[in-house]
Amino acid sequence: MKLELAEWSSTIEVGVPTIDAQHRQLFELAASFRGNGDQIRVLKSLAMLTEYVKVHLHEEEELMAACHYSGLEAHRLLHADFRQMLYELLENAKQMTLDEIAEEVKFLINGWFYNHILVADFAYMPSVRAKFGSTPKPT
Repeated sequence: MKLELAEWSSTIEVGVPTIDAQHRQLFELAASFRGNGDQIRVLKSLAMLTEYVKVHLHEEEELMAACHYSGLEAHRLLHADFRQMLYELLENAKQMTLDEIAEEVKFLINGWFYNHILVADFAYMPSVRAKFGSTPKPT
């Protein structure tokens, strides 16, 4: 069964413009994966997605640290798991078909990342609002 890619929607906006913009960008990068095209383009896109995730997760962790979020360490572990899944996909992609790569990216974004936003990211938003009000200052 082929997965359809979840689309960005206001349902998963956390209310922090920079974080929401980064989340939206990750969904857009994931949407660029299709089973057609050449393997080099797909592998470059996967490497770009992996690098973007690293930057986003780091910035998110800095924001949580600035807010003294009590769940930071647990959240960091979740991020480490996601980075590991992406690195493994990047490593295994050379032996996968383009369709398999596209399906795996969709699974990671639709499943893991989408749910992570709704549960883990929404959980630290009260700390952000308590520290900064509605919009945090850039780190």
